[in-house]
Amino acid sequence: MPVLPRSLEIQGEIAAIRRDIHAHPELAYQETRTSDIVAAKLTEWGLEVTRGLGKTGVVGTLRKGNSLKSIGLRADMDALPMEENNEFEHRSQNAGRMHACGHDGHTAMLLGAAKMMSEKRDFEGAVHFIFQPAEEGGGGAKAMIEDGLFEKFPCDAVFAIHNKPGVPLGHIVTKPGPLLAAADRWDIRIVGKGGHAAHPHLTIDPLVVGANVVLALQTIVARNIDPLDATVVTVGFFKAGSAYNVIPADVHIGGTTRTTTPANRELVKRRIDEICRGAEQMHGVKIEVEHRPGYPPTVNNDERVRFALDVAAGVCGDHAVSDKVRPSMGAEDFSYMLEQVPGAMVMLGNGGGPEAVSLHNPRYDFNDMAIPFGVSFFVRTVERFLEKQA
Repeated sequence: MPVLPRSLEIQGEIAAIRRDIHAHPELAYQETRTSDIVAAKLTEWGLEVTRGLGKTGVVGTLRKGNSLKSIGLRADMDALPMEENNEFEHRSQNAGRMHACGHDGHTAMLLGAAKMMSEKRDFEGAVHFIFQPAEEGGGGAKAMIEDGLFEKFPCDAVFAIHNKPGVPLGHIVTKPGPLLAAADRWDIRIVGKGGHAAHPHLTIDPLVVGANVVLALQTIVARNIDPLDATVVTVGFFKAGSAYNVIPADVHIGGTTRTTTPANRELVKRRIDEICRGAEQMHGVKIEVEHRPGYPPTVNNDERVRFALDVAAGVCGDHAVSDKVRPSMGAEDFSYMLEQVPGAMVMLGNGGGPEAVSLHNPRYDFNDMAIPFGVSFFVRTVERFLEKQA
């Protein structure tokens, strides 16, 4: 079955909502205007509306029949703290804020699906439309879960769409297993003994120690991780010293690690600690390591991926569906939901080809032509998963 005709009929209405949200971006846990729009539309279309999960989160629910089976569909609502460089009419009107990751499109597509399903409830069970705050570093999915999301709205499966620039319009891609990485940060603080640069023998030079630590960190991936497992250890900064003729007393190194499996996530953390303990003993300095865990890896359930791709093939055509997209070292807090409920995230083509404007770019914009594909995928996912029993 191709794109649903009704999704084409409402495309203009849903695109107008998307552009309005794009013009009024709001940061994590500040999405009051956006959540007001979402709640008002869901109420207008006859859904049960619950607000306040994760502070600004919204859940709309449709029920039909006596079946206890249920499904969750998720979209994120927040923008990024950056300036927009576009000149079109719906560009950001809020200085220092921009929808540069397509969350305006994700929200609009899920609203479109809610509208269509409220008009023709062709399913048996419950569907929960989850509008999540604070994906961009705020952990809004975790906050909603901690506020009882899946206790109040039990789900047998949960699905999400993220747009992907460069993938052709009307294509849907994903993969089983790890789709996006865990994103963690760490700080290494080395304390030695400073002194005059002309008398290095009277110091314990933390710069030399730091340089050795940076080089040793590069061996974690090269000599500890299976080459087929995507892992990144990146030093983001090295802060030390302020004068040409002074050996400083301390060094501050910071960076990020991206891993796609829990085992590699723990291995990298352990090796950072071991490298620093070894450098401490070798050079006679004091080293403190602080790990700041971020989002866990986004791991798709194999069975749910197969189901989602079968649905996508019916919407986009077999030629426009793939289960072999390469994992991204970006991160997504939909990962928290996938830890609780078996599900899958799929990537919807935003078009643009090799010259596509990337996510988090000041000239990015969600492609409104993708709306019917996303809406149709959501609707058909619900209808297939909550299919009426004969």
